[in-house]
Amino acid sequence: MEPYFCAKNLYRAFDLIAIDFSCAAQKSSMTVIVGKSGSGKSTVLRLIAGLEQFTTRSDGKVPCVMLDGTDITNVPPGKRGVGMVFQNHALFSHMNVLENVAYGLRARGVNKKDAREKAAFMLEQLGLAGFEKRFPATLSGGEAQRVSLARTLIVQPRLVLFDEPLSSLDAPLRKHLADDIRKSQAREQFTGVFVTHDIAEAKTVADTIIVMEAGKKKWQGAPIDFCEEMIR
Repeated sequence: MEPYFCAKNLYRAFDLIAIDFSCAAQKSSMTVIVGKSGSGKSTVLRLIAGLEQFTTRSDGKVPCVMLDGTDITNVPPGKRGVGMVFQNHALFSHMNVLENVAYGLRARGVNKKDAREKAAFMLEQLGLAGFEKRFPATLSGGEAQRVSLARTLIVQPRLVLFDEPLSSLDAPLRKHLADDIRKSQAREQFTGVFVTHDIAEAKTVADTIIVMEAGKKKWQGAPIDFCEEMIR
């Protein structure tokens, strides 16, 4: 069975480390990449999203990113069908919550009424009913991250990338939002790649866990077989 998402020979060289990474995932699954700070986790996401350029390899191997049978390696970031949830939320400060969530639909030509109705429904799904007129500056970290997730999911991306989205939150809230992300995935059936350094978070959201070390894949397996010693 061909994977729904596949990234091969992703390569990016820096002064102290070279990222050399491949992975694959089936549709509607969540792959979690864990590793110490500086291991290359976030760079992998940026390469998949097209936000960072590959370094030419000396061995002749060519990087390739496939999604749902389509080669998106050289497709512009905004046209890949890939959504991204960042640690810093990246919300528009001058827009209220409803406008932030509806933004992606409006940018795709959906009329204002339909976009707002769909945004309100998505907010309700994520426990944010009543937050429509609030502005980002008035939100807690957890609330802002839920809005960011709603804004990403509303355009129904084929692949969602999570770049340590919960790392700035305290442990109980991280656990709660990790549960919410897992429920959202079950409901929306998106395919995801999630980067974190938190063991409990990884086990909560993952179908498959990959351990990265010094830019390379060190281990891959099921959450039940993953232990903290693997990233020490």
